[in-house]
Amino acid sequence: MRIGIDLGGTSVKAALCADDGAILIKQSVPTRTGDPDGLREDMKQLALALCEAGGVQPDEVESIGIGVPGTYDKVSCTLKVGTNLGMNDVCFSQAFRPEFACAVQMDNDANCAALGEATAGAAKNIKNMLMVTLGTGVGGGIVIDGKLYTGCNNMAGEIGHIVIQKGGEPCGCGRLGCLEAYASASSLVKFAHRAMDAGRESSLRENGPDLNAKHICDAVDAGDALACELFEEYCDNLACGLASLINIFQPEVVCVGGGICNEGDTLLVPLKQKIEQDRYSKYSVHQSRLCVATLGNDAGIIGAAFLGNE
Repeated sequence: MRIGIDLGGTSVKAALCADDGAILIKQSVPTRTGDPDGLREDMKQLALALCEAGGVQPDEVESIGIGVPGTYDKVSCTLKVGTNLGMNDVCFSQAFRPEFACAVQMDNDANCAALGEATAGAAKNIKNMLMVTLGTGVGGGIVIDGKLYTGCNNMAGEIGHIVIQKGGEPCGCGRLGCLEAYASASSLVKFAHRAMDAGRESSLRENGPDLNAKHICDAVDAGDALACELFEEYCDNLACGLASLINIFQPEVVCVGGGICNEGDTLLVPLKQKIEQDRYSKYSVHQSRLCVATLGNDAGIIGAAFLGNE
């Protein structure tokens, strides 16, 4: 048995997982932001509650893994900078003692999602894969030969910050032209507002300041001209980034996740066509396969449970 924990700015989600990655029991509590001691205690109590509900003794748990937002030190299991958590330099290596004697692992939440999909999701039994998450930002994780690749400083996989247009749109990281500035859900909304502010007519105006990516996708399905134009450009930009990643890594699978992936073939079909045109390996017998993530919000929890077991 393994325990995976997804530490978020709003809630702490935890699950007891079987050796095949199946979630047996899942529970959550609100995140005590700005309270390191309280957070550590809540995590331990969650782990104990999972064991009790599953009829498992703490000493039967093989490993505990934590997926975190922000930067971390893997060796010491320390959250260095907790994005949206109001705390820095928080060590979790001893947080589950004395009840749990197993090792505690830590990694970035996007890396955990990649490992989750590789363990029990759309890329199960795949040795080499890329995970790309499309949300407010663009994140990702890299699995090579069945193991997470995190680089010399645990910061590899920042897929959203490859530049696809030199001197282009400003990105939250401070650079210009990053993939995230063109292929995140928030960028899609930004471009819609910009077009309407310039005078373009669209049914999207009905949503006012509450406009979101789902509204735009619904308008695409309804045939709204501006929405279709924006979505086409979105796919162009995303395909540009994905083709470059494929050219570098040549993974067996590129797994995309996030709310916008609920569009299914409306997104996947044009993406595949555009990537086909741009990838260097177009004449190879073996080609990278594009697919949609299947685990949803559980991917990070499952991946966390299997940290250190790659």
